Amino acid sequence: MLHKIDFYIIKKFLGTFFYAIALIISISIVFDVSENIDDFMSKDVPMKAIVFDYYLNFIPYFANLFSGLFTFIAVIYFTSKLAYDTEIIAILCSGVSFNRLMRPYMVGAGVIAIFSYLLGNYVIPPANLKKVEFRNQYIGNSNEKGETNIHRQIEPGLFVYLESFSTEDVGYKFTIEKFVEHQLVSKLTSEYIKWDREHNKWVIHNYFIRNFDGNKETIIQGVQKDTVLNMKPEDYHVVFNIVETMTLPKLNAAIDNLKLSGVSTIEYEIEKHKRRAGPFSAFILTIIGVSLASRKIKGGIGFHLGLGLLMSFSYILFMQVTTVFTTSGTLAPWMAMWIPNIIYGALAFYLYRRASR
Repeated sequence: MLHKIDFYIIKKFLGTFFYAIALIISISIVFDVSENIDDFMSKDVPMKAIVFDYYLNFIPYFANLFSGLFTFIAVIYFTSKLAYDTEIIAILCSGVSFNRLMRPYMVGAGVIAIFSYLLGNYVIPPANLKKVEFRNQYIGNSNEKGETNIHRQIEPGLFVYLESFSTEDVGYKFTIEKFVEHQLVSKLTSEYIKWDREHNKWVIHNYFIRNFDGNKETIIQGVQKDTVLNMKPEDYHVVFNIVETMTLPKLNAAIDNLKLSGVSTIEYEIEKHKRRAGPFSAFILTIIGVSLASRKIKGGIGFHLGLGLLMSFSYILFMQVTTVFTTSGTLAPWMAMWIPNIIYGALAFYLYRRASR
């Protein structure tokens, strides 16, 4: 059960955290406005669209981006203040153990972790999509381009090849091969294939089909052929940072589809495991923060805050370094995202055991 002192600490913890987040978001908005004001004015973007379509969807992203950093800073700041006001000593002298003192901190970290998980997986992706649509509609900076040298499996045993695919939904040098029990039974080649948006079908132009039946080969030629294939134009549009616009269910579905197609899923899996590992860091950083700030040391709150910032940025830097190893194929995505938590979790355990003595 939680008592009055628990609610006092939780209130201080979460109050400091949300105040710090609100402050940094306000500063970020000011800088973003100064950076984009020329585009907004030259394109005559409506104020309503700027506020509700852009900046309202801007806030969740930055709230989640800085949640780990400000969890640590909030814990360091208000715990140091408790320590230097001798409130920590009073609590421990009243018979409360250090382990028991950690309970409200863990409750506060749990609230932040849930907050971060829900934002990262269900709120921020649709918000990012709205921001992309806003920029495409008003600013005109499209984040989309056509793909080249495409090799995909769209169904078991059915492979497609495209030399290039344009944003006008036209694929050039199209080939489709069908295999049955590892044997090629049909191959179609064409100059280009185009998506008919009105009828939701593909139209193949200037095609050449070879059907194989044992030692027998049949050849069919034609100028135009309508067909239905298990693929959409969007599958071949390269959208920058598309993973950031996907909710967790869509991200999982995209990973499954890409694995079927034989396409690399590293970028998608990094995003998936980052969304899982990120919220968990709230507990680790909270334990480290309490362990460091619960005692009076020479240097005061300023030293605690400086140490907290150093450790927070080293954690963020470490995560970026492990991400680079993943993209190069050295580490598995889940390992890269969880290694910082494992190492800093061990550090948190050491500092906690030392502080509890």
